[in-house]
Amino acid sequence: MAEEKRKTDYNNAWAEARELIWAHRKKLALGFPLMIINQLAGFVLPASAKFLIDDVIGKHRVGLLYPLAAAAGIATLVQGATSFGLAQVMSIAAQRAIADMRKKLQAHLLRLPVSYFDSTQSGILISRVMNDAEGIRNLVGTGLVQLVGGIVTAIVALAVLFYLNWQMTTITLVVLLSFGGVMAVAFKRLRPIFRKRGAITAEVTGRLAQAMGGVRIVKTYVAERREEKTFAVGIHGLFRNIASTLTGISLVTAFSTLIIGIVGIIMFIMGGNAVLDGRMTLGDLITYGIFVGLLAAPVIQIASIGTQISEAFAGLDRIREIRRMATEDENDNVHSEVPTLVGDVRFDHIWFEYKPETPVLRDVSFHASAGSTTALVGSSGSGKSTLISLIMAFNHPQKGTITIDNRPLESLKLRQYRSHLGVVLQDNFLFDGTVGENIAFSKPGATADEIREASKIAHCDEFISEFELGYETIVGERGVRLSGGQRQRVAIARAILADPKILILDEATSSLDSESEALIRDGLRSLRTGRTTFVIAHRLSTIASANQILVLENGEIVERGTQPELLRLGGRYKQLYDTQYRAEQDEFINPGEDFTPVAKDAVKVAARSDRSL
Repeated sequence: MAEEKRKTDYNNAWAEARELIWAHRKKLALGFPLMIINQLAGFVLPASAKFLIDDVIGKHRVGLLYPLAAAAGIATLVQGATSFGLAQVMSIAAQRAIADMRKKLQAHLLRLPVSYFDSTQSGILISRVMNDAEGIRNLVGTGLVQLVGGIVTAIVALAVLFYLNWQMTTITLVVLLSFGGVMAVAFKRLRPIFRKRGAITAEVTGRLAQAMGGVRIVKTYVAERREEKTFAVGIHGLFRNIASTLTGISLVTAFSTLIIGIVGIIMFIMGGNAVLDGRMTLGDLITYGIFVGLLAAPVIQIASIGTQISEAFAGLDRIREIRRMATEDENDNVHSEVPTLVGDVRFDHIWFEYKPETPVLRDVSFHASAGSTTALVGSSGSGKSTLISLIMAFNHPQKGTITIDNRPLESLKLRQYRSHLGVVLQDNFLFDGTVGENIAFSKPGATADEIREASKIAHCDEFISEFELGYETIVGERGVRLSGGQRQRVAIARAILADPKILILDEATSSLDSESEALIRDGLRSLRTGRTTFVIAHRLSTIASANQILVLENGEIVERGTQPELLRLGGRYKQLYDTQYRAEQDEFINPGEDFTPVAKDAVKVAARSDRSL
């Protein structure tokens, strides 16, 4: 709703409009002459009516009939040809401009900081790219040309009408201008309702998509009626919106009928008297009626196009607002090249906060030497994911310095730096494509052998080979056709294929069963060789071999060291380790109604052996 209340900055929008008009000046320069010829050709047939009635029929000048017919025919051909030319030149130019704007806007959006996407709904961003750009057609397409054409037509028609009968034209003009004013107000009132319809439709379809996508959760929690009610509320809102527009359109139509009737009455009374008095001929009156129509149409058109151009300016203002936002890599041209990376990472007294006066990381310092593995442990909200986001340059610290290979991270070319990163996040996002395409996302152009080799390390190949289409199997939206563990293994294969120097593993084995985890742990161990790795793990058994473990609480490193060192320390890490060990032991043994005493003893021995490792 805040989007609708925001006033349009016309200076901002006009700057964007000037760029568009200038970029397509050649098309506009060709379109305007075509439009003028088209409009003038449209006057030939109406003007011929006077000569047909007064001269050919009234005075029996048969010799004029064929020249008039020829003139009308030629004018019609010219009008048809110029209409086709206008559509080809201006409409296609407008669609090209819309496509170019969408491409530029999408490219710019993807380069904005992650924080912008965290604070802006994806539906609004999609609307900016797809809907706001549509208004361009009213500037570089037929809209602007039609506006000028409508003005030209109105001026010529008005001149003819004043020539035929200036008294009747003055009264008719007052009526038509009143009609134009009412139409302008009507369009102004109706357009926000139409815009709101788009927002309501997006919301309703979005919720419907969520319900369909999460149908298992809906059914599990018997939420069908709740979803029915939510959808019904949205549908009724859409119905009320449509009903409002239908009412508005009906009123406009009724008013149009009334205006036509009033103009008709004026012509009957004043025109009829003029013909009877000999001040007008019958041909003059019929021609007058035709030209009144030619005048009324541009008046309505100008009112409509005027509001469309205002809407186009509003869209351009919103587009300009985004395009003026600083991108992450806008200063890359002055930053240092990163052709290669060793992977030495150092945090030096880092402070970071999302909200002012609320630090998430407090004076964090550590050194991760090249090729080492650093594990991050701590309770939820302790700052682990934030620390990782700083390494990936999604955010930047307010205080302190992050150095990569002894160079400040902020001084490196961002895109080149990120090309040396590999990541497996807790939420494994897959695109709606094939398994092979998702694995190769980190390395476009990868060969089938490279994809298969990465899959073998991540233990993907074993389940992919069972699919009928193998690596050409479609995974569905967000990888819905794969299990959680399979999606995670595909994400790991994607990171392996990237061959990164810095590897980020955020709960990389959280969706795997014990057998798969053991297999992948071997793959990850070989993957970590020669790479600087950062691991966020709740399963402490997965970080036993880490070179250093950082224990975070409330944004501070409270303990650091290897696992044996921290266990001997007997502090927070020991507390987490013992809590997890007891939970795992209870998980195996307490449901032991199905375990025999001998089996329970065997599990206890195995657990003690695992703990000793």
